[in-house]
Amino acid sequence: MAKAKTFARLGSDLALTRYVGTASATPLEAADSWGSLDLQVRGGGASGRNGDLLDLAAVGARENLGQALILRLLTRKGSLEPLGHPDYGSRLLELIGEENNATNRNLARLYTIEAVGQERRVRKLLGLAVDPVPGQPDTLRIGFSVVPIDDDDPLSLTLEVTL
Repeated sequence: MAKAKTFARLGSDLALTRYVGTASATPLEAADSWGSLDLQVRGGGASGRNGDLLDLAAVGARENLGQALILRLLTRKGSLEPLGHPDYGSRLLELIGEENNATNRNLARLYTIEAVGQERRVRKLLGLAVDPVPGQPDTLRIGFSVVPIDDDDPLSLTLEVTL
C-alpha cells in the first residue's frame, strides 16, 4: 500500500485568499488581484455574548502553497524589507498604469518567473502563459503550474492583474 502524502513541508497559514485547491492535479484555480486579499471568516456556529462567534479559516499543504504564490505575486518586491525580507514579492505591480502590449506581457512573464523562483517549496515551474483578458483591455491573465516539493502532481494557478 502506498504511503499517504502529508505535504508537511508545504506548511499551513491563515486563509487570506479565496484559493480553493485539491490534493490532486486540478483545473486552473483563480484569484482576482483586487478582490481576494481578505481573511476568510466563517460562522463558528456557537453563540457568544454578541451573537455568533466567527472563526478564521486556515489553509494547509497545496492550498497554502497556492495562496503563498498568489500573495508573493501581489506583493511589491522590497515592501517587506523593514521586516527582514527585502527580496520577497514580485515586480508585477510596476506594470500598473502601463499598456497591455506584448512588451509588458513579456515583462509580466519575467516578473512571474523571478517571483516563483524564490519560493523554496516549488520544485519546478511549468507552462507559464500571460495573455490579455478578452473584453478587459487593461487586464492580464497569468496562468502557470508548479510542481511542489514532495509532490508529483502539478498545482495550477491563474491570476488576473489589472494594469
